[in-house]
Amino acid sequence: MHKRSSIIIGTILILVGLLFLVIQLFPGLAFNLDIGRQWPLIIVSVGVLLILSAVLGSPALAIPGSIVSGIGSILYVQNLTNTWESWAYIWTLIPGFVGIGLILAGLLGHRRRASWREGSRLLLISAVMFFIFGAFFNGLGGLGRYWPIALIGLGLWMMLPRRRQQIPKEKL
Repeated sequence: MHKRSSIIIGTILILVGLLFLVIQLFPGLAFNLDIGRQWPLIIVSVGVLLILSAVLGSPALAIPGSIVSGIGSILYVQNLTNTWESWAYIWTLIPGFVGIGLILAGLLGHRRRASWREGSRLLLISAVMFFIFGAFFNGLGGLGRYWPIALIGLGLWMMLPRRRQQIPKEKL
């Protein structure tokens, strides 16, 4: 395990060094490194490192990796577009990041079926919450008036026969 992490960190250092060397040699290729605008990429990079560690031997690290890189991505978009008020509803994507991490950890580990089921459930919950909160706080275009339909749909889904627990005959 120690050897793998040394290889990963060494490879990352070499790639970052090559990037900065190319920028030094060919300044015209440099992109905007304004740290005031690009700082969330540091958070995304930490998440990507965690996911890379999960792929190379510690599947459980996929969960925090997906959370950290997902939040970093949200912060990056908000920082570039200056839409910080979207945090009122965009936080609902975090359970979806956990779901992605569970699915990835399941694919890399041994609990594939359970991780897939739990992860997809979290993705569904996250998507429903995102559309409800997004419609409520932001309007989501013309969908803002119709957000109660999502609540009705969720209520109908909760009432599906497969969702209800069977009552044992002894209690009847």
